[in-house]
Amino acid sequence: MTTILSARAVRKIYRTGSQEVEALRGIDLDITQGELVTVMGPSGNGKTTLLNCLSGLDDIDDGTVSIDGADIHKMSDARRTAHRAARMGFIFQAFNLVPVLSARENVELPLLVNGVRPKKARLRAQAVLDKVGLAERSAHRPTELSGGEQQRVAIARALVTEPAIVWADEPTGNLDSQTAESVLGILHEAHQGGQTLVLVTHDRGIGASGSRLVQVKDGRVVYDGTPAVLRANAQDDGRKTVATGQGVLR
Repeated sequence: MTTILSARAVRKIYRTGSQEVEALRGIDLDITQGELVTVMGPSGNGKTTLLNCLSGLDDIDDGTVSIDGADIHKMSDARRTAHRAARMGFIFQAFNLVPVLSARENVELPLLVNGVRPKKARLRAQAVLDKVGLAERSAHRPTELSGGEQQRVAIARALVTEPAIVWADEPTGNLDSQTAESVLGILHEAHQGGQTLVLVTHDRGIGASGSRLVQVKDGRVVYDGTPAVLRANAQDDGRKTVATGQGVLR
């Protein structure tokens, strides 16, 4: 399989005055084409920082991150921004849609940034909105859409450029369970179609649904392998809950 991303010895330090916090401590990670990688770990242990540093949204203090063979942290800010626009898609918990634009216009935006002609961008955006079930809602602005519909617009926007990799940070965090399941289904359909995704989540069910699980603790990768470990832990937790009346948090 083709390696999409290769990270080596990645360190990230946050500084506040004289205080330093090492958020990432020598991360090594490879992601291959077509994987659905879920990233889990306790709050404050580096999940979102890892996503931001691997995608180039944040700078790093040491190490290398190569996407499509190019070290993104050796690029100028302008080139890195252009690389992200052309080769990556992003889905966030807060949707991050442009409020004055319609759903279709929000999805068109990354295509226009990449130089696609307006008519072609409009047709492509509508086609992707159709795939996520929003054919009849494409002219509506974000305030006229439900939370689930807004997240589906955000997914369409992330997928419309056919990126090398899509990054998703808690994409179901603001949604009720039924809507979250629907959104997760769309992401799985994209994965089945060959899309590479990296999904940060605190939800064990979502974490167990990928093709690969990466667990982060204290800024380090402590597990990288099959999600079966989550299912085994869940079974153990269930047995302990029955035996002691208490749940176990890992």
